[in-house]
Amino acid sequence: MSRLSPYRRLFHLPGARAFTAGNLIARLPMGMFSVSAVVMIAGTRGSYALAGAVTATGLAATALAAPWIARLVDRYGQARVALPATVIAVLGSLSLLLCVRHGAPDWTLFASYAATATTPNTGGMSRARWAHLLAGDPKALHTANSFEQAADELCFMLGPVLAAFLCGTFFPEAGTLAGAVLLLTGMVLFTSRRATEPPVHAHIPGKAPLRAPGIPPLLAVCLAMGGVFGATEVVTLAFADAQGRQPAAGAVLALQAAGSCAAGLLYGAVKPTGPAAARLPRWVAAMAALLTLPLLAAALTGSLLLLAAALLVAGMATAPTMVTTMTLVQERTPEGRLNEGMTLAVTGLLGGIACGSAIGGWTVEHLSPTAGYAVPVTAAAVALTLSLALSARAASNRFTKILTHH
Repeated sequence: MSRLSPYRRLFHLPGARAFTAGNLIARLPMGMFSVSAVVMIAGTRGSYALAGAVTATGLAATALAAPWIARLVDRYGQARVALPATVIAVLGSLSLLLCVRHGAPDWTLFASYAATATTPNTGGMSRARWAHLLAGDPKALHTANSFEQAADELCFMLGPVLAAFLCGTFFPEAGTLAGAVLLLTGMVLFTSRRATEPPVHAHIPGKAPLRAPGIPPLLAVCLAMGGVFGATEVVTLAFADAQGRQPAAGAVLALQAAGSCAAGLLYGAVKPTGPAAARLPRWVAAMAALLTLPLLAAALTGSLLLLAAALLVAGMATAPTMVTTMTLVQERTPEGRLNEGMTLAVTGLLGGIACGSAIGGWTVEHLSPTAGYAVPVTAAAVALTLSLALSARAASNRFTKILTHH
């Protein structure tokens, strides 16, 4: 029970439970939309390459639009911006559904999915609320960040299962339809809780986060880590489909998220040691090492069950890596621009997911699903190289400051 006490203290804060409930409902479709789109498009058009390209286009569009949406949120408030933006995104999802169902040309799928780019960064807005409520309490903020990452993983754990179940049990478009309803419902509930909303900064001080020291190389790390997630999702869907067990793909992906969710909750219950910049390479190295397990399971056994177990273990390094990354983003983002800074990190992830999804789809189509598992391993190795460079630069800056003070 002592491990849970930091989390109990979080939710004793006035309004915390209410905004978290709405945010979780709005965030659940994160794990549904891409899986639903891949299953829906690949099932009707018979091409994983097309499905991967469509989802990659939507994610790339989100990567471009999300920072502007976040900047508007910081300037005008979550309620005034997030809800209208969500309505536009929901209309894009419904357009994709109708285009697929009625056999519209391929280009309409790209255009429709790109329209979902206005989806607000629900996780970033929730983290911004915690940062506002817990200002001056870094230990509690670490716990809140860990909870938010575990919530992300929970949504990625339940989302694919729900999407695969709906698409397989009812009709191919059911996952997209349910995701759109959940997103709009959750955002209405979340934005209605105005008491915990961070204050609006009509005239935001300081430089843009993209130009803040240390942020650009951190975004490069996020880009590489996103490649891990995007490739793993598409390759796992194709691997299960090749064995004639596509409905099980959601459960297999859910196990990876389950490992990350459990690790994130444990990580949030302990006090981190050392600066975040020094911790990041260690967690990225662990992630890179563990990602070799799914590759080995697929190549040596071809067993979907063993692959699922390997993904469960591989996922255990994800949440601590992402918590540490978001901590660094919060440390380096200028005051008054926190939602924009965290959205830039998510933008980097989405850009990487788009690339990973496209490369993973190409590898599956032209080589094999087994060979596809080399893509996330390669992306993790790139992330490790970048994080080591980031850590070395941070250590050099600290050493320079010490010399200057003396």
